[in-house]
Amino acid sequence: MYPWCLLEYKHISKKVGKKNLMFTNVQTGGKNLSELGEIKKTSVKQLKLPKACVLDPSATKELTPREASKYKYFIFGGILGDNPQRFRTKRELTSVLKLPAYNLGKKQMSTDTAVIVCSKITKGIPLSKMAFVEELEFEEESGFYRILPYRYLVENKKVVFTPGLKALMKKMGQRLA
Repeated sequence: MYPWCLLEYKHISKKVGKKNLMFTNVQTGGKNLSELGEIKKTSVKQLKLPKACVLDPSATKELTPREASKYKYFIFGGILGDNPQRFRTKRELTSVLKLPAYNLGKKQMSTDTAVIVCSKITKGIPLSKMAFVEELEFEEESGFYRILPYRYLVENKKVVFTPGLKALMKKMGQRLA
């Protein structure tokens, strides 16, 4: 598991609660994840979750509080990294599971941002009432800036960002130099 994934998963668990988080298709790294949520070795494709939908950026319908109230499980692919997107969630999950699919807007979000936004929608806050930045730029060291081309939630005039991720990226960048 990539170190940045683990940081995002910790952030998700903190924001939505361990009892509200399930990791599927876990073959290795389960010990790290067991502290964050429920672990399933089985793929979500075999679980047959009742009242489930897929969160897919390529879906035609946006998730609303009304639609969200119909579901117990929200399936996230966690398939992030390509810019532009290659729409792997559609190919790997939506087309296979044959469940209703919704988007959280057309702009790709980090996995933790998407889960936090979905959680807010389930609590009755529509996407249109949330604030976002369309990409995030920060200075790693003097004169060196990193731009993350994803959509991030803004709360109380602050970007909701994975704790520890900036330091990890700086450390990883130093190893590459």
